[in-house]
Amino acid sequence: MTIANIKSYFKKLNTLRNQIVTVFLTVMMIVLCIVSLLVYKQVGTLMREATEKLIKQTAIEANGRMETLYQQIDMLSNQLVTNGTVQKFVENDERMDSAEKTELIKVINNFHAYSNGISSFELYSTDGKRMYPFSEKKISSMIDQKWVTLANSKKGRLVWIGKDPNDKNYSYAIRRVSLMDHMFTNGGYLLVRISNSYFQMEERTSDRGDYMMLLDVDKSPISDNYGMDIRNILLDGDEVVMIEGKEYMVVKHVSEKLGWTIVILKPTSFLQERITAVRNATLVSGSMGFIIFLVSAFFLATMITNPIKRLTKTMKKAKMDELKTNQESSGSLEFIELNKTYNQMVDNTNHLIQEVYEKELLRSQTELKALQAQIDPHFLYNTLNALYWSLEEKEQDDLADIVIAMSELFRYTIGDMKGNEWVTVSDELDHIERYLQVMKMRLGDRLLWHIEVPPECLQVRVPKLIIQPLVENAIMHGIEKSRRQGTVSIKVRKMIQASSLEISVEDNGFGMDDDTLHSLNLALESEGVSSFKEMGVALINVNKRLHLYYDGELQKGLKLDSEWNKGTRVTFDIPIKGGN
Repeated sequence: MTIANIKSYFKKLNTLRNQIVTVFLTVMMIVLCIVSLLVYKQVGTLMREATEKLIKQTAIEANGRMETLYQQIDMLSNQLVTNGTVQKFVENDERMDSAEKTELIKVINNFHAYSNGISSFELYSTDGKRMYPFSEKKISSMIDQKWVTLANSKKGRLVWIGKDPNDKNYSYAIRRVSLMDHMFTNGGYLLVRISNSYFQMEERTSDRGDYMMLLDVDKSPISDNYGMDIRNILLDGDEVVMIEGKEYMVVKHVSEKLGWTIVILKPTSFLQERITAVRNATLVSGSMGFIIFLVSAFFLATMITNPIKRLTKTMKKAKMDELKTNQESSGSLEFIELNKTYNQMVDNTNHLIQEVYEKELLRSQTELKALQAQIDPHFLYNTLNALYWSLEEKEQDDLADIVIAMSELFRYTIGDMKGNEWVTVSDELDHIERYLQVMKMRLGDRLLWHIEVPPECLQVRVPKLIIQPLVENAIMHGIEKSRRQGTVSIKVRKMIQASSLEISVEDNGFGMDDDTLHSLNLALESEGVSSFKEMGVALINVNKRLHLYYDGELQKGLKLDSEWNKGTRVTFDIPIKGGN
C-alpha cells in the first residue's frame, strides 16, 4: 500500500461525523481518566485514614492496659513502703531481732503474691546499703546513682529505670521510702524488679502480620512481639518503613501519664488488596461507560451530519446562474432553521444577481462624484486667499493672520490628495499651534498653551491628527466651560528605555468625578462606544486609530487621569520606530 493510498484513505475518514465521534470519545476518555484517578486516590486516602484511626484506637486501648498494669505496680509498691512493718524496719534496721525480720519477710511475700509481674522487692538504706534481702550489696551495684537522685526529687513517687543491664528480660523501678512518723523524711529506697513479660504485647499472628512495641521514656523497648530491636527503623519518624523487604505503616501513641510510646506497624499489603479491588471496579465501570458513550456518540454524530449531507448535495447541484432550494426535512429545530435560512439565502441571491448591473452603474457614478469632489478644496483655498488679500488691503492684519491659519488648518486636514496618513511630530505640533491661534481669537486671554518637545523627537513619524483631537477635547471640555483662565500643555518626551515616546495633553479645567473617569477608562479599554457624546467619541476614535496604526506594537492605549476642579490629563505611548 503506497503512501498516496494511505493519505487518500485517511482523507476519506476525515468526515464531520468521525470528527465528532473522535472529539466526544477523547473528551470522555479524559473525563473517565480524571474521575478514575480522583476516585482511586480518594478511596485510597479514605481507607488509609480509616485504617490509621483503627490502629490508633488499638494503640490507645493497648496504652490504657499498660497504664493499668503500671498503676498496679505503683499501688503495690506504695502500699509496701507505707506498711507499718516496713516503716518500722527501715527506721530501726540495726535494732531489729530475728522475729521482726521474719515478720518483714512475711509482709513482703504477701505483697509479692498480689502481682505476677513483680519479680522481687529490695529495700536499701539512705546510704545505699541493702537491708532486704539480707546481704552486703550496695544499690550502686544495681543501678546508676542518677536514679537515686531522681527518686529523691520525686519525693516518694515511683520512678521507672528501665531494663536490668544484667538481664534484658527484667526492668527496674525505684521509689523513696518516706518515714511517716518523722515528717516524711527519707528512710531509704525500694527497688522493684519487674518481669518484662508482664507488659507483653499481643502475639503477632501470621495472617495479620502486625508488629507492636512498647518503649519507655528513653525510647528503650520494654516489650514487643517481634523479637528484634527495630528502634533504628523508627528513629526517622517516617509514616512508612521497610522491614525484611516488606512495607509497614507506622502508628505511634504516647501515654500522657507515663510518657511511654506504643508503636504499631501494620503491613500495607492489606491496603493494596482493598485498593486493587476498587481499581478493578473503577476500570470495569469506566470501560462500560466508554462503550455506552461510543454508541451514543456514533448515533448522535449520524443525526447531526445526515441533514448537512443532504444540504451539501443540494448545493453541489447549483449552477453559476441558478441556485436551487433544498427540500424541508424533519430534524432538530437548529437544522430546520438552517435549511430555512439556506432557502432564504438562495431566494435573496437569485434576486441580487439581477441587480448586479445597476450596482455597477451606481459604483461608477460614485467614483465620478469622488473625482469631482477633489476640486472643492482648491475652491476653498482660493476663496480664503481672496479673503486674506482683501483684509490686507483694509489693514486688518489680525484677521488676515487668522484667515491664513485657517487656510493652513484646512490644507493640513484635507489638502493631501495622496492620502498620506503619516506626518512628523513637528508637523503635528505646527498644526496644533495654528489651531490654538484660531481658538485664541474666540477665547482671548482665557486660553494659554505650552508645548514642550525635545529636538530629537521632532522628526518621529506619527499618525496624522492623532494629537489635535485631544487638544480640541481639552479646550471644549476643560477650558471653554470655565470662566477662569486656562492652560493647555502638550508634552512629548522620550521614555527611559528610549524605544518609545510618551505624549500627554493636560488642561487645568474642571476635570471630572471618579465615576465619570472610571466609565471613560472602561470604554477605552473595551474600545466600546462611550455615552459621553463628543468627548467620549473623540477619545475612543483616537484610541482605535492608535491600535490600528500600531497593531501588535502598542502596549496600551489612551489613559485618563483627572481630579475634580483641578484638570484632566490624557497620555499615550507610541514606539519611535514602527506603525503600519
